[in-house]
Amino acid sequence: MKKLALPPEIVSKGLAASRPDGKAAVPAASPTTPIEIGAKLRHARLVKGLLLKELALRVGVSISLISKYENDKLLPPLTVLHSLVTELGTNIGALFEPHVVGASYIARVGQRPCIAAGGNSDAAGVTLERLVPHGKGQLLQGNIHIVAPGGGSMGPMQHDGDEFGYVLEGRVELRIDATLHELGPGDSFTFPSHLPHTYRNPGNELARVIWINTPPTF
Repeated sequence: MKKLALPPEIVSKGLAASRPDGKAAVPAASPTTPIEIGAKLRHARLVKGLLLKELALRVGVSISLISKYENDKLLPPLTVLHSLVTELGTNIGALFEPHVVGASYIARVGQRPCIAAGGNSDAAGVTLERLVPHGKGQLLQGNIHIVAPGGGSMGPMQHDGDEFGYVLEGRVELRIDATLHELGPGDSFTFPSHLPHTYRNPGNELARVIWINTPPTF
């Protein structure tokens, strides 16, 4: 069974760079702890009253893939995961975070949850370091997208809302609708989420992007 764990290169490099001084005085909170989301996916599907084949048709993948996702045998790529939570009426953060009672307003350095999105050997995917603690009724969501060399969204996404981003380090190719934008440290962007958008890291170093979107879908 494939476990969902933070890639080693991000454990050693990506999170340490989260501090302005570049020091990792507070270690990441169990970044290699396996995270299983299959049961939550299955529960959300059953609450929606959807059969496996109905959800597969809506998302555009095979029934066998949905079954593998729900049994934690395979981690969906970011685009598929986003489509799944959109159809199931939830968001990615809610799948990965434990149940929390009461409001949470502070997310401490080294203690924020990290979500490792799927990918293959040539495109390692994206890890999301959550900046905004998950909570019901929130209108705003923020993550640091940590993108390994060659990794990215692995396909276009479209959904309701608006997005804003700021490149902390590395290089990012961001395609919004039909236009490709090459971004570097200090560059920012904003666009309506209904436009098809995709991104990738074309460089040889990790890219880190603060990414804010509303309403919460990640």
